[in-house]
Amino acid sequence: MKIKAFLLSLALLLTACTGLWGCTRYEPVALMPGYTEETEGETLPKTAEVAPIAVSSEDQSESIEIESSKEPVKVKGIYLGASPCGMDDFMDRVIKRIDETELNAVVIDVKDDFGRITYDMQSVPLVNEIGAVDVKIGDIKALTDKLHEHGIYCIARVVAFRDPYIAEQRPDLALHLSDGSLFRDNKGDAWVNPYKKEVWDYLVDIGKAAGDAGFDEIQFDYIRFCTERGINDVVYDENDTLGRGKTDIITEAVSYMSEKLREEGLFVSCDVFGTIIGSDIDAQSVGQDYGEMAEELDYICPMIYPSHYASGNFGLEHPDKAPYETILGALTRSKSELAWSKKEDSPQATVRPWLQSFTASYLGEGNYMEYDEAAVRAQIQAVYDAGYDEWLLWSASANYFYDGFLTPEEEAAENQQIEESRAALPPETYENAEELMNEQSGVSSTLSEELEDALENGELSESDRAILSESGDIIISETAETSLPAEGRVSEEQ
Repeated sequence: MKIKAFLLSLALLLTACTGLWGCTRYEPVALMPGYTEETEGETLPKTAEVAPIAVSSEDQSESIEIESSKEPVKVKGIYLGASPCGMDDFMDRVIKRIDETELNAVVIDVKDDFGRITYDMQSVPLVNEIGAVDVKIGDIKALTDKLHEHGIYCIARVVAFRDPYIAEQRPDLALHLSDGSLFRDNKGDAWVNPYKKEVWDYLVDIGKAAGDAGFDEIQFDYIRFCTERGINDVVYDENDTLGRGKTDIITEAVSYMSEKLREEGLFVSCDVFGTIIGSDIDAQSVGQDYGEMAEELDYICPMIYPSHYASGNFGLEHPDKAPYETILGALTRSKSELAWSKKEDSPQATVRPWLQSFTASYLGEGNYMEYDEAAVRAQIQAVYDAGYDEWLLWSASANYFYDGFLTPEEEAAENQQIEESRAALPPETYENAEELMNEQSGVSSTLSEELEDALENGELSESDRAILSESGDIIISETAETSLPAEGRVSEEQ
C-alpha cells in the first residue's frame, strides 16, 4: 500500500527550524470536585480567523479498518469530565451550543483519574467487589440517548494505569518497591501494574459496560507507565514481565483491549504524550511507541498543547505564545513518524490531536499568552493545514469559547475550501522520512528552565498551582539516561 505523505517542502522547513525537541510534560486530569455551574466559560466576540494553508491530504494517513458497526465520525469535540454531565441545566446549555456550531462530539469521564466509576455501573463484577462506583452522573443512558438525539458522538474516557483506588483495594495489582510497599507518585497516589493482564480485562469490562450505556468510542488515557521520581525503584516480577519491555507491554495491552472492544462494535482510541513523537527517550520512559500504537487503534490522540513545549521547540522562543506554529510543528512530526514507521499493507489509526483551551499562566510572565477563541481557532487551522481533519479541546473546567466555533453553514464552506485546496496540490512523497526521524530521534524532553526552577524552589503561587491542577500535572523524569537496571527490574528498550 502506497504511503500517503506530507508536503515535503513544509517538512523540510519545519525540520530546519526545530530546536531542542523537549517539552514541559503535563497530563490531563479529571474535573475537580469543586466544579459548579458558575465556572462555565464566558463567550467572547468572534475574531478574524487564520488564513488556511493548502496541504495535500487524501483523508490523511491510511485509516485503520474499523470493525465497528457504527459509522465513523470526523470528530470535533470537547472534554466535559463527569460532574457537569450530571447537571441537567449545564448539559442543556452545552447541547444547545453544540447544535449551533461545528462541534459534534463530547468526551465524558467513565473511569476517572482517581479510579472511580462515575455512574452506577452494575455489570462489572470487580467494580462492585471493590466498591469503585462514585456516582456523578445519575442516568447515564438517558444522557447518551439525549446526546445521540442531537447527533452528538459520545466518547467514554477511561483512565487506565493511573488508578489509586484499585491499587489500594487490590495491592496485588499495584506497582511495588523492593521493600514490598506500594509505589506512590508525587501526590501520594498508587498506580496499577501494566503487566497485570487482570487489569487489562478490568478495563475491557468497563469499556464494554460503557458501550452498553450508549457510548460510541472508548478512549484510554494514562495508557502508560508512570514517569515520576522514584519510578526507577519499582520492582517487577519476572513471571509478569516475561522479558517484555515497557513499549512491548503497552502495545500488547492496547492490541488486546482494542480487539476485545471492537468485537462489541466500539471504536477505540488512546491519549498519548505529544513528546513521544520522535523521541526514543520519552517513548521508552512511558512505554508509548507512536507508530506501533497507531497500528492497533482506530484513533490516536497526541496531547500537543502549546504550553507543554519548552523554549526552542519548532524554532520558537515561547511555543505557548505561538499556538498555530506549535501545533503545525507537532503534527508535521506526526506525519513524518507515521510515514517512517508505516508497514506495507498495515493500516494506521486516524490522528485526532488534543488542543489547548486554557491559559498556562504558571509558565511565568512573558512565557505565555491568554488563550481565547482566536488562539483556539489558530490551533484548529494548524490541524487542517497539517493535513488532518479531527480535533479535541481540553479544559479541565469545561471552559470553552463557543462563539469562536463555526456555524454549520460556515463549517460546510470551510470543508469545501479545504477539499479544493488539497486537491490542487500535487501528490507528495516522503522518501526522506527515515532520514528526518533519525536526525530527530533520541532527544530528551525537558522542562523550561523557569518552570523547573520554580517547582524545585517552591516559588509557584497558589493561583498558579490551582491552574496547574486544572490543566494537568507536571511529570518530571528522574533521568534521561537508560542503563541496565538492578536485578529483578525490567530494562528499558535499548
